[in-house]
Amino acid sequence: MRIVRFAPPAGSALGTDPHFGILEDDTTIRAIASDPLYAGIFKEEATFNLSDVRLLAPVIPRSKVVCVGKNYADHAAEMGGEVPEEPIIFIKPNTSVIGPDDVIQWPSTSERIDHEAELAVVISKICKEVPREKANDVIFGYTVANDVTARDLQKKDGQWSRAKGFDSFCPLGPWIDTEFNPASQLVTARVNGEIKQSAPLSDMVFDVPFIIEFVTKVMTLLPGDVILTGTPSGIGPMIAGGEVVVSVDGLGSLRNKVSQRG
Repeated sequence: MRIVRFAPPAGSALGTDPHFGILEDDTTIRAIASDPLYAGIFKEEATFNLSDVRLLAPVIPRSKVVCVGKNYADHAAEMGGEVPEEPIIFIKPNTSVIGPDDVIQWPSTSERIDHEAELAVVISKICKEVPREKANDVIFGYTVANDVTARDLQKKDGQWSRAKGFDSFCPLGPWIDTEFNPASQLVTARVNGEIKQSAPLSDMVFDVPFIIEFVTKVMTLLPGDVILTGTPSGIGPMIAGGEVVVSVDGLGSLRNKVSQRG
């Protein structure tokens, strides 16, 4: 099942507020009554053509986005480091989240902002100390993410909060797929149509169940929290006024424009 969050078209009986829906096929959205993470899935009569609505970030985390650094060996090497013995985690604020076709805003304090193509996990329930063999019990589904990073500020600060925490620095979408099974599907990033990153998810050093076990030993996860699972090699600058597309095979593509430099 693919869950979307969308802005209904003008004149819709649903009004103008964001609404959740199910993508019933490649072109049709069936509205559902409320946030499925909290109230279950209750289908409504209203349907829409996908081309007639504006897709929004499929989840707005009420709490946090937890990210994993250096989770691909080739990316660790390109950053001048070795593969870590255990996951390196950090947090992006929920205010950094934007959706498909939203604009990544270039901050005035940075000279370079980079793309980082990633698989994202959406958490379904309050959970703490989840053993890896029960990780699937707390996963609502998966979506596509771009861990946008102000690379010069990351280097300058020596830590990652500012560089990764700007508003618009966590595009998510286009939907949440509740049946996706990460295996060896390719995760890619294209900048202005040119492939910059491409690697199978099987190249992750720590897989999704291990990450969930590790993170939940540290902190409680809440419904709608998102985990970004790391990026492969090939990170690099986006282009002011350009476009970046992050894709995961079988899951979807997340397209965003980049603003002019602030």
